Amino acid sequence: MTDIPYLARGIMPVETPSSVLVSSSKYLNNPRLRDWLAMILLRRNGPDLPPPAEMYAFLPILDELRDHDAIEAMFMAERKINPELDAWLSEGFYSTYTIEDFADYEPGTLGGIFYQWITEGNYEIQITPWREPKSQLEFYNLRSGQTHDFEHILCGGGFNFMGELVPYWYRLTNVFKFIHDPELAAELSLIQIFGSLRYTVRTLLHYPQVWDTCTDAIQRGITVGKASDALFMKKLEPFFHLPLAEARAALGVRGAVDVDTDIEGAFWAGKAPASALCAKAMPC
Repeated sequence: MTDIPYLARGIMPVETPSSVLVSSSKYLNNPRLRDWLAMILLRRNGPDLPPPAEMYAFLPILDELRDHDAIEAMFMAERKINPELDAWLSEGFYSTYTIEDFADYEPGTLGGIFYQWITEGNYEIQITPWREPKSQLEFYNLRSGQTHDFEHILCGGGFNFMGELVPYWYRLTNVFKFIHDPELAAELSLIQIFGSLRYTVRTLLHYPQVWDTCTDAIQRGITVGKASDALFMKKLEPFFHLPLAEARAALGVRGAVDVDTDIEGAFWAGKAPASALCAKAMPC
């Protein structure tokens, strides 16, 4: 035993008659996921594949891996012990608003800030093809897509690639706070954990100049997620007219700090030179 390096001790090779890679993990067993994960962890950013397109490729892989019947059963069990989730799913509310519906909100209000960011950035409200939800998971995903941009605003994450980490990590903590079954909470957090890996690993490997920005955004998201009410189950629409501070208070959002990470996000995406960071007294 003393001849075996410490980190190599305890390895027990398992024989298998299989002629292909097989493990106890359905994620490791999926060749499409292995290829996608290696690509999004190790690549540098380039204009040929914008980061949002990475998640477009990931979603059908995830859908293929899910046990949808088991997830629906977990939802039903959770609803028996979680009145807030049960009421939210029973109502089944989702919006049909368009960008133009926000044009009359005052600047500085939740709706006004959303309208400014969406129009200036030329973003789309519906980022995945529309379909009527036919399961509890599909409803959860639909509503998550509708509220994601508002979570940027409410949680203090700018509309840029570093700001994206704030709503990701708000979800990764807030969902576990209000869903009793950790296996269900994990199923509801898969998009966020895989999505956030792009920013953490690639930043350290290729863009270390903004690593502090990256970790600060994660920390801010965690802080909001742990301190706040179940924002992911809130109906945001009645609060669009409120100034941001009042909207946060009304929705139970606590600990949010607004930080401008536009330059750092542009640098990460290859759309700003390192010299742009110097103006903010960052390593360059």
